Amino acid sequence: MKTAADLFARKGYGGVGTAELCAATGYGKGALYHHIRSKEDLLLDIMTVYLRELLADAEAILAQEAEAEARIQGLSLSLMRAVVQDNAQMTVCFREVHALSPDHRRGVLRLHGDYFRLWERMMNEARDAGQLRSVDADEIKGLLGMYFYSFLWIGPGREGDIEALAAKFSDLVLGACRRD
Repeated sequence: MKTAADLFARKGYGGVGTAELCAATGYGKGALYHHIRSKEDLLLDIMTVYLRELLADAEAILAQEAEAEARIQGLSLSLMRAVVQDNAQMTVCFREVHALSPDHRRGVLRLHGDYFRLWERMMNEARDAGQLRSVDADEIKGLLGMYFYSFLWIGPGREGDIEALAAKFSDLVLGACRRD
């Protein structure tokens, strides 16, 4: 999946054929199709594996009884790890979701929605506890967009910067959401 994600991120899903996938992975066509059901299913797996991991991380962070600031810092670190370490997968997810069949596309968008709702729940709980101001859905989407679209300029090779990037982003979120 990582090899395919790298190829799809560089050349686009439509620009990579089965022969190129076989050459890059070292598998013959039969062996490749032993490991994947179809090229589209491979694309779907690339998109959903990192999203499911991101959701699991977020759920674990939110399950901890912590103040809003600690939760936002934890979510920020988890998301920045994904941006840096899973950069090709994120690139493919955002640039190639249109290449999926409608049912698969809905499934990926549902996972994105689930992730958004975790942030929304956390923000609402922080508001109710008096830790943050009320933050509406548009603001949360804007804040998450700041994270998700950072794949465009952060790129791979920033493993040493993950914690510093996460701190910068969480500071921006906290600054935007603190009570006046």
